[in-house]
Amino acid sequence: MRDAAGMAGGMESVRLLFMVTALVTLALNPVFGLLVGRVRRARAITTTYGFFGATLIAFWALLVAGSGMEGRGGQAFYVWFSVLNVFGTMVLWTLVVDRFTREQGTRLFALVAMGGTLGAVFGSWLTSRLAQPLGALHLLPVSAAFLALAMLAAWRLDRVMPARVAANGPAEAWPPDDAASISGGAWDGMRAVMRSRYLAGIAGYVLLMAVMATLVYLTRLRMVGTVAAGADAMAAMLASIDMWTQIVFLVLQCAMATRLGRRLRTGTALAALPLATVFGFAGLAWQGSIAVLFALEAINRTMQRGVARPARELLFTRVVRDGKYKTKAFIDTFVYRMGDVVGAQLDAFGGRALPGWGGMAAVAIPLGLAWALLALWLGRRYEQGRHGAAKR
Repeated sequence: MRDAAGMAGGMESVRLLFMVTALVTLALNPVFGLLVGRVRRARAITTTYGFFGATLIAFWALLVAGSGMEGRGGQAFYVWFSVLNVFGTMVLWTLVVDRFTREQGTRLFALVAMGGTLGAVFGSWLTSRLAQPLGALHLLPVSAAFLALAMLAAWRLDRVMPARVAANGPAEAWPPDDAASISGGAWDGMRAVMRSRYLAGIAGYVLLMAVMATLVYLTRLRMVGTVAAGADAMAAMLASIDMWTQIVFLVLQCAMATRLGRRLRTGTALAALPLATVFGFAGLAWQGSIAVLFALEAINRTMQRGVARPARELLFTRVVRDGKYKTKAFIDTFVYRMGDVVGAQLDAFGGRALPGWGGMAAVAIPLGLAWALLALWLGRRYEQGRHGAAKR
């Protein structure tokens, strides 16, 4: 639905919306920092999910009363949902990272990621079936209902994990002050990244990941834009593509990603995604087709969620607790969205300098190799031990 709203204004409009999204995300970071610094963790999670769910209902009412997904209302929805997307995912993974030890994370983070894949398959299927007969707009209340269920699941995890850890796991999985708020100021996350090479390295990894994902994303939008007309038809087609890509990804993930993620060292697991992306863009340069794009997305998602994402979340288990929520919020929201902006500009530059798939590959492949080297460096730093917000 978001992509269909963005494409109503063309590709240039999407690139501009990326920039607006990054600015809105930056503006919300200090607000989130103040929230987690003033209230208990469980209340911060509930407030975040509840607020975003309420805004989805508000957008539904406003867009139904207005001009629908076309015009400024659809563009505002595109920006807001992009912000919601990164904050909602970040809050979930921060809770998971905060609740599990390093050993538990090595065993279970890939399974948590598979839950996200199953949700993506079901959500895409539901959208592809209902977008045209019901209207894409009327799926917003459905989305809000699923977000409310996610909020209840996060609240449940927050309540049950301490007892289970105390009975069956190491005591350090959660500090004794777990009911307390997290102290500090609104901009602590940004300052921590600037002071620590380890955290700056994680930020760089996320930035490059977002850049490459944006290049793939814009390619898919261009392909769909040439064959689908209208917001509802485009939403249904994008959902159908996403569903089949997710199904292929899930099969690959079940077959190899979970075991592979356990066997690989952290640095190697982190580097698997950049190298897979490099080979994918080389394949697009060799034979640019929608089938190759599907293969690139499926392999990318397998490596990202099944191997690289659990490994990346493990990096935060080496960060002191006070730095986790705010630092992770800054990296997984603003830095990620800045990667969208950079990726959009690189997409435009590559298209102008060397039209066709070759131009995109010429931009993506060198970045992917640099990304892989950074991943190996992060893996070595991770093995060295715990990192505080002020340590270098």
